Amino acid sequence: MVVRMRSTRAHTGKRRSHHRAEIPHISKDQDGVHIRHRVDPKVGKYRGKQVLKTEEGNTNSTNSTKAPTTEREENISSEKESK
Repeated sequence: MVVRMRSTRAHTGKRRSHHRAEIPHISKDQDGVHIRHRVDPKVGKYRGKQVLKTEEGNTNSTNSTKAPTTEREENISSEKESK
């Protein structure tokens, strides 16, 4: 059995030097700027398809005051209201 040597501060620092936070990747499209591989919360679109329902009449508005909701959230809220 081999005894493992203690890691020096320099070795630990070199290993951890790659653990830094990265700048998020940003993409531009016709609706504006958004983070890659994420649903745009203002418009509710992902890869050009509407995946979240936004406030009616403001589907393309960037100043929407109401947060977009998913169908599951709407079902949960309607169940609470019916009780």
